[in-house]
Amino acid sequence: MTKALLVPALIALAIATPLQAREITHALGVTDVPDAPQRIAILTNEGTEALLHIGVVPVGAAQSWEADPFYAHIADQLGDTVSLGTETAINLEVLASLEPDLIIGTKVRQEKIYEQLSAIAPTVMSETIGADWLKNFSFYGDVVGRGEEAAAKVAALEARAAELGVAIGDGINEEISLVRFAPGRTRIYSDHSFPGVVLDLVGFQRPELQRSEETFVQIGKERIPEMGGDRIFYFAPDDDPAESLSNLDEWLNDPLFVQLDAAKNDKVSRVEELAWNLGGGIYSAYMMLDDIAEIYGVTLPPQAE
Repeated sequence: MTKALLVPALIALAIATPLQAREITHALGVTDVPDAPQRIAILTNEGTEALLHIGVVPVGAAQSWEADPFYAHIADQLGDTVSLGTETAINLEVLASLEPDLIIGTKVRQEKIYEQLSAIAPTVMSETIGADWLKNFSFYGDVVGRGEEAAAKVAALEARAAELGVAIGDGINEEISLVRFAPGRTRIYSDHSFPGVVLDLVGFQRPELQRSEETFVQIGKERIPEMGGDRIFYFAPDDDPAESLSNLDEWLNDPLFVQLDAAKNDKVSRVEELAWNLGGGIYSAYMMLDDIAEIYGVTLPPQAE
């Protein structure tokens, strides 16, 4: 069979009507989904972390950014899970071959292929990712029939973040600036971003210029003063290629940067990009909390399973 005919054939094979179904309202409409889906495909990194954290192992998942195929902190749980390509380049042929009974994606990444996805299996979509990750976590739980488990997991995360905020003490009143350094793409992240939401859960303040509906603003060196805050957390490509290191050195030693209060007070900390930017899900949020605890020199009890 030619490849041109293979995908439609696989799609036809994958179509099945669940014995029992529930209506789920989502970003692209209303869809009947199985009461107890058994073969779930997830098309976002944050969604993969969410499903795993409520005890659901997907049959297929979007490939992790800058990993092959999945991040080390989740790879062991995804031993039999098939990589479906990146969030922006889902392999429909591979997806159809898995015969999923439910597909979960996001409008911001996969709206253009929604009809093709829906021809394979019932498909639901979150509106977007990033700042909506915690709301999406609850949505994913409801979609797979584990809403109560998801609610409990959200409550546990919020409690741990609040506990960290108390442990930090007066430091919680610091205004935290979030910056990503990469060659040609230096960005300041707002409170309306994945890491911004986590900082808010802890109880940190943000500089006025970093309170925005935009996830980030890309800047040149002349706008370094906008990085101002009592403390700066920054991330950069974790593999530290030579070009990235040179770029980082250039920015951190710029005359405008060294005059920032955070730089003068030795309150500039590098954090891991995987946890603070790329992962985008609940495991990454817990990793962020661990990083913050270490930076502030506080100890939290072991995380409950």
